[in-house]
Amino acid sequence: MAKSRSRKGTPGGASPVDGPAALPGDDADRTVVLPPAGSDPTLGQASAAEASSAAAPEPAAPPAPAERKELVGSLRSKEQQRARDKARGKDKEAGKGGASQPGGLIEWIKSVGAAILLFFVIRTFLITAYSIPSESMEDTLLVGDYLMANNALFGATIPFSDIKLPALRDPRRGEIVVFRPTYNEPQIDVVKRVIGTPGDTLQMTDGVLFRNGSQVAEPYAHYGQGFDEPIDMEGFGLMDPSIRREMYGAQNHLPLLLSTVNPRQYRPSRNNWGPLVVPAGHYWLMGDNRDQSLDSRYMGPIPRRVIRGKPLFIYYSYDKRDLDAAFPRFVTAARWGRIGDRIR
Repeated sequence: MAKSRSRKGTPGGASPVDGPAALPGDDADRTVVLPPAGSDPTLGQASAAEASSAAAPEPAAPPAPAERKELVGSLRSKEQQRARDKARGKDKEAGKGGASQPGGLIEWIKSVGAAILLFFVIRTFLITAYSIPSESMEDTLLVGDYLMANNALFGATIPFSDIKLPALRDPRRGEIVVFRPTYNEPQIDVVKRVIGTPGDTLQMTDGVLFRNGSQVAEPYAHYGQGFDEPIDMEGFGLMDPSIRREMYGAQNHLPLLLSTVNPRQYRPSRNNWGPLVVPAGHYWLMGDNRDQSLDSRYMGPIPRRVIRGKPLFIYYSYDKRDLDAAFPRFVTAARWGRIGDRIR
């Protein structure tokens, strides 16, 4: 029968295989559980290792060589794709002057053509620029004034034809108008003032205008010579080759005279003529410079169909007669104070 013996130095006589034993240097609460006698001592070690691994997280495992190669290959593919996309963008930019040049040229031609067409439409049907070449409208308009005129107001004329578009209204007394008379060869645009409209009875006595029996105030009228001169009955002695002689002279007055006037005794002059009646469809136009104007006094009433527009304002002006102006004359001889003036 086995006997138990106390071991020296073992407090309480406990056997090392019967229970836990305190380890030197540990806290009193810390014990090590020993496996029972006859069991595999490595089982305790395995249990301790499993407990340790469960308590601490495992570090991430490095990628395998095959995975690393696949990742590097994917990054390289993306870099190559970005490089190809960038190269395609440069090719497209270069292609604008290369392979796509014919298409770009066609688009450019279309744009230029549309701009030119728009310019002609505006110039023909809406607004046109005119210049003053003579002294007939001084001091209202001067030689070298450049005007912008409204073509739509009195009905624009279709180019290369005598067809006029519908007008917004007809010219009014006192207005300045642009017209293209038929008495000039070649025909040119002329600027005058409306003195009489269809049906008006006009007469001038010593430079004073009477309309329908009433005197007309003309602050714009300019008389510079101080003398009168007769209007020839016909224009056969006319020296100006640009004027059609058969359309010139006081002969234009005769069909318009009142019945109280004897045509055989009618001797009009520049400042004394009438009374006469403006016929239907016509206007009596005169220049503000009464001594230097070839107008209805000499050429008769002007047909409505040749009146083209109403001047609006002066967009540029320079003194063409200032030959001593320094270069460039269009700057040094410019009348800056007249630019932008409304025309009345």
